[in-house]
Amino acid sequence: MTHLDEQGRPEPPLAGDETATLLGFLDYQRATLAWKSAGLDTVGLRATVAASSMSLGGLLKHLAYVEDYWCSRRLHGRDPAPPWDTVDWKADPDWDWHSAAEDSPEQLLALWQDAAARSRLLVAEALAEGGLDRPARRPWPDGGAPSLRWILVHMIEEYARHNGHADLLRESVDGQTGE
Repeated sequence: MTHLDEQGRPEPPLAGDETATLLGFLDYQRATLAWKSAGLDTVGLRATVAASSMSLGGLLKHLAYVEDYWCSRRLHGRDPAPPWDTVDWKADPDWDWHSAAEDSPEQLLALWQDAAARSRLLVAEALAEGGLDRPARRPWPDGGAPSLRWILVHMIEEYARHNGHADLLRESVDGQTGE
């Protein structure tokens, strides 16, 4: 049975196996981003802090891209899907960040939620095919391919780092604080 904390986030298992622990921490980090972005309008999702152009809307779109990039493109070797398939990343390597200002809160949340849901299914598929040691199907240019374990740890790191940014951004919008 999953226990939820006071913010409604699923607590990672205290004594789970490696897979359950990794997936538990990743879902906890995803739920933290959802909490930090909840209930904000367009102005709130576009707010920035100090000299940074980072916004909560940009975080949602960036992490949707990260989910699709690692779990679909790298892990399963699939071609980019919309909206990523039409982006000229060489001309605009930060497209995911700044194009978020053109999207509504509903579009941003749906994009991110859909990407996370796809990733859960793709990770389950990879686990069934070879467990945490299963290598990514799309290797790096040098031929090295990270394992599913590496990808999950990287995803946890990516969310944890950006959730620190989300803390500052949310506090700047309405004063809401919390881990």
